Amino acid sequence: MHSQAPRYFALIPAAGVGARMAADGPKQYLHLGGKPMLRHTLDAFLSSERISHTFVVVSAGDPQIDAVAPGHGVTVLRCGGATRMESIRNALAAMAAMAEPVRDSDWVLVHDAARPGLNAVLIDKLILEVGVHPVGGLLALPVVDTVKRAAAGALSTISRDALWLAQTPQMFRLGLLREALAAATDAAAVTDDASAIEALGHAPLLVEGHPRNLKVTLPRDIPIAEMYLAAP
Repeated sequence: MHSQAPRYFALIPAAGVGARMAADGPKQYLHLGGKPMLRHTLDAFLSSERISHTFVVVSAGDPQIDAVAPGHGVTVLRCGGATRMESIRNALAAMAAMAEPVRDSDWVLVHDAARPGLNAVLIDKLILEVGVHPVGGLLALPVVDTVKRAAAGALSTISRDALWLAQTPQMFRLGLLREALAAATDAAAVTDDASAIEALGHAPLLVEGHPRNLKVTLPRDIPIAEMYLAAP
């Protein structure tokens, strides 16, 4: 039982180099709609009254974060690792060890820095629909296109029933998320936080997200993201 009122913290891993973007630097600092992609992401959490505080984890020598992170409501953690999973592990440990620590029972919303289309509406929807779920949950989109599998020269159609595309934020209590990531031995198998939780035998709740919350991975994603950012 968790007798204390629930608290919600955002965690944005931003130690990646964005190799697939073919840019001059990390993709989270590319400018979209007049400001760095990461700043759009930070602003989304700052706009939600439900978020107590936002943490962003970067590599130790990141030279750009100070010019991007606002001076209030955001704490920069310079403990990023070689992988996303390692960065989150390090960040959760740092959050739990602070003078005013994030408790094991507090909710942590882990969100990709490269999803700048997040907004307060989606954050609130995730928090409200997860509610007191015993595991947690994540934003996701039901698959609507026909899905094909091509393997060894053969082509087959896969039923799209019950198929979802995972988005972020992915929201779990800090204690459970730390346990799941500590138990994960194969970083390649843990493609998101929910997969680590699932490996412990838990079933997170899927909350329908929105296409505006797309992940900017390739150069062709930029104009789509900017279109959504320009919309209300």
